[in-house]
This record gives sequence, C-alpha cells and structure tokens, in this order.
Amino acid sequence: MGFDVDLFVIGGGSGGVRAARVAAGEHGARVALAEEYRMGGTCVIRGCVPKKLMVYASSFPALAEEARAYGWSADVGAFDWPAFRGRLSAELDRLEGLYRKGQTGAGVTVHDQRATVAGPHEVRLADGTTVRAKHILVATGARPFVPEFPGNEHVLTSNDMFGLDTLPRRLLIVGGGFIACEFACIMEGLGVEVTVWNRSPLLRVFDRECAELITARMAARGIRIATGRTVDRIVKGDGLAVTSGEVTETFDAVLYATGRVPNTEGLGLTEAGVTLRGNGAVAVDDWSQTNVPSIFAVGDVTDRINLTPVAIREGHAFADTVFGANPRRVDHDLVASAVFTRPEFGTCGLSEEAARAREEVEVYAAGFRPMRASFAGGDEKVLMKLVVSRATRRVLGCHIVAPDAGEMIQLAAIAMKMGATKEQFDATCAVHPTMAEELVTMRKPVR
Repeated sequence: MGFDVDLFVIGGGSGGVRAARVAAGEHGARVALAEEYRMGGTCVIRGCVPKKLMVYASSFPALAEEARAYGWSADVGAFDWPAFRGRLSAELDRLEGLYRKGQTGAGVTVHDQRATVAGPHEVRLADGTTVRAKHILVATGARPFVPEFPGNEHVLTSNDMFGLDTLPRRLLIVGGGFIACEFACIMEGLGVEVTVWNRSPLLRVFDRECAELITARMAARGIRIATGRTVDRIVKGDGLAVTSGEVTETFDAVLYATGRVPNTEGLGLTEAGVTLRGNGAVAVDDWSQTNVPSIFAVGDVTDRINLTPVAIREGHAFADTVFGANPRRVDHDLVASAVFTRPEFGTCGLSEEAARAREEVEVYAAGFRPMRASFAGGDEKVLMKLVVSRATRRVLGCHIVAPDAGEMIQLAAIAMKMGATKEQFDATCAVHPTMAEELVTMRKPVR
C-alpha cells in the first residue's frame, strides 16, 4: 500500500509551517499539516509577536516623561486595555490568515484538528481519519509549566496574558527567566503593581553582570523582587492569598513563568518507538531525525535552542535535506537572542562565567548613562561587554544592556559568526555619537 502524502507535519507553528511550505512549494512534495489550535503557533499567537506589541504599549509613559524633559508638553493619559486588546486580537487574526494563506498557496492540505502519531508512517486525526505518510515531522512546540501545589488552578500562564478581561491592580509573577522578567517590565509599564518571586537570582542562565544590572533597573522602576521564594499554596478569597514559607501576600492575579516543557504528551511517540529525553523532548540527531527513520522533529519540542528563528531554520533545513536533495544541518553555535526587558538585553555567545570555565579570557566592558537619558535627567544605565579568548583573540561573547539592544546584537552576531577578533572590532571606526560605538572603543580589559 502506498502513501497518502510524502510528508505529514504535526504542528502549525514557525518550524512546522516553514517545513511544510518549503517541502510543498519549492520541492513539489505532497504535504499535509495538522494544527489543533491556531495557525502560527506560540510565536505568532501567544508569544513573541503579541509580547513585543505589549512591550511597545508599555513604553509610552516613560517616553512621555522623557519628552517633557526635552521641552514637549506630553501626557499619554490613561491606558485603555480593552481598546489595545481589540487591536491586538485583530492583528493576530491578520497574521494567522497570512500563515494559512502561505500553506494553502504552496499546496499544503491543512487539517484544523489534533493529530497524533499512530506508527512510523501513520498519523491519526481527531476525527478518526488515518493518513499514511512517507515522512512525519513533529513540530508541536512547548507549553508553560505549572507545578503541582494547592491552588495552582488559580494561576495564569503566558498563554493567558494577551486576552485578560481587565488588567490586575496587583500582580505576582513567579519565575525568574526571560518570560517572567519581560512580563514584569511590561505590566509595570502598563500601571500594574508588580511583584516577582523566584527561587534563585533573576536571569540566572545569562551573563551574571548583565542580569544583575537588569534586575537593579527593574527594582528601580518599582518592581518588588524577592528571591528564595517558592509558592506553597494559593487560597482564593478577596483576591489570591499566596503563601511561601512564613510569608503570605494577597494579589489580584498570579502569573506562573517557571519554564516550558515540550509538547509530546499524548502524541503517541513512545508507542511508535520514538525516544524521548527525560523532560519529554524528542531526541533527534543533527539532521533533526529521531531513532525512527521516518519521523523527524524540529523546534521547541526538541529542546535544543528554543527560539523562533532556530525552529524556522531547522524546518527549512529538514525540507531541503529530505525533499530538495540539498542535505544541510543547522548550525546551533553563536545564536543571538534578545530579552525585551527595560532596558533590553541582547546577547550572543558565551557568558563571562561560561567562557572562564572553558579557557582564559579577557573581559572588556563599558558602563555609562546614555546621552538621551542623561540629558533628560534619567538614571538609565547601559552596559556593553565583550568576552575575548586570550589564546585566539576571538570574541566569544557579546552582551549589551541598552535600549534597542536587540537591534545591535543582531549586527554584532554577524561579525562573531565570521570569527571576528577583538583587534578587528578595534579596527572598526566608531559611529559617533551612538551607544554602539563603545563596542569598538574599549581598549583595555577590565579583568
């Protein structure tokens, strides 16, 4: 018996839709895709895109304050959350439509329902239909993790933050990663009283010097931060009474941002013989292939580097390899990323701590008040940091804490990917007056 399709993709997020579109539209494969929620996945519907729009929304009060210092009569007035939420919903609808059009335009058959793996070459849809596929690609992403404790049914996750009926007056955020810190800055900017509880220092997987500066800036904006805290229970009454050890505080809402787990539960992967790692992630090789030759996986469900552009590259490489006679693997080294706190954090390569654990390094750093904020009387701080190998002189890590750091790190990452040395950074003439010029004017190591 033959196959109904050459490729069946489970998951309509960034990695899945790229793989399906390239396989069908560029390489002529017969492709089907199933998505049980909304086309576009976490990034488009409940992640990067709506979050960045909320970052923009939350920035205007500070901009108005700064504008007054520059001589403008400026006041943003009250924030209309329902009006913003309506526009946000419409924008997500528009983007979802574009993603769907991209699939159908490439000839992909889209099934708006859940799909599970029924065997090495079989996919079962929620309506009971079984589809035989020569290749199966699992691209189901990840979901927020909430631990078990009394009252955990009362918490929100990042999935819920874009559709709130009203903004809470008092919000507790539990967690210390980039999602927790981004939402803390967003909600504070929208006028919410924000408290952050976490077991350890915030942003602990990032460069420590940068993380400490961001944490200090969050606290300076009025965000209450307490470490060494885990939630024991939540009791709903007049608000949510949250207990951690001997401490009990009451909030209007609690956001749990304590990490994400791969979406593999109930997919039938184990039954099909696919190896999963301890956290449920699909184990794959450098070609995104599982131990079952016909089944592949890309994106957050593999828990390699959980970033949208990485998932897109993995999906594209898979399609080119399997259907385009162009075998290629994704290079996961020196992947830049940005954390959209205030100020932003752009990072590429090794933290100072990770680099020192590997070899002898020199650290070049410049901390200063940026011209724009300084003129307005603000106390903003900027940090530019390069971690350099003593042996090869290559820049092993670049870390930027500054407004628009995400834009700057993208360009710095190009040089790093080309193997740039500290001396090549130094040989580049500065653009003045800019914050980024400090990246090429730091002559002496600070340690």
